[in-house]
Amino acid sequence: MLYVKNISFSYKKTPVLKAISFKANQGEHVSIIGESGSGKSTLLKLLYGTYDLEEGQIFWKGEEILGPKHNLIIGPEFMKYVAQEFDLMPFITVSENIGAFLSNFYPEEKQARINELLDVVELKPFAKTKVKELSGGQKQRVALARAIAKQPEVILLDEPFSHIDNFKKQSLRRSLFKYLKEKNITCIVATHDKDDVLSFSDYMIVLHNTKMIANNTPKDLYNNPENKLIASFFDEFNEIDGKIVYANRLKVVATSNLKAIAKQSYYKGYYYLIEAYLNGETIFFEHKKMIEKNTEIYLLIEK
Repeated sequence: MLYVKNISFSYKKTPVLKAISFKANQGEHVSIIGESGSGKSTLLKLLYGTYDLEEGQIFWKGEEILGPKHNLIIGPEFMKYVAQEFDLMPFITVSENIGAFLSNFYPEEKQARINELLDVVELKPFAKTKVKELSGGQKQRVALARAIAKQPEVILLDEPFSHIDNFKKQSLRRSLFKYLKEKNITCIVATHDKDDVLSFSDYMIVLHNTKMIANNTPKDLYNNPENKLIASFFDEFNEIDGKIVYANRLKVVATSNLKAIAKQSYYKGYYYLIEAYLNGETIFFEHKKMIEKNTEIYLLIEK
């Protein structure tokens, strides 16, 4: 189990994280979200032992993870960290990068492992391509494959799909997280993308103003957002009579006590996002069809 106990950290006397505590069991996936500068990447680096803690402790299976004051080489052997900057070898091939730290004593097993990981990150056609010839998204996939090559007990991922285009992102996300679950690898992900969280995380941590303001399942936080920051991560939302209401929970009905005036329709594929005025405030709701500007409509909040 990963046990983070009341840790705090500052950069040059500027507090970044205060009194952060949480647990992650073997094989669990935990996502860390928050605004830019909220400390997501810093928290991952602390878990990896990149910095020394001001307060608190971090344990994996009872073994304390310590910073550079205690270790010449940062990062415990059982853990891998994939940063937003890829530390790859540009002048060798994709396969060679992935297998760089695998044993050469069993070449057939090594090649089989490389082939397995090429499938996981969907790079088999580029196996013999030198890394320097790849796009940013392809390099990110090589970095992911290399990190899991020796099957760590814990993997830390910092915005793992940020350089990958939408044509590949969905299938890659499913492939990678499925693989990590099958291998029982504990995964901690810092992300700004709700699609990294909703279907793949067991728990979701929210950071704000140096503190952890929420730690719960994605389903519970989505259905019962404690504040506007959490709601905004998941979807378009409104504040109506002091309550947070997602745009997809407002429905057009024949009559109700919520009378609004449509102002703009935004095409979203299988639905339109309608901008409207309600009691002098701008709100948004989803609808199957475009609504003409200045049309009066009545809305119902679905539970």
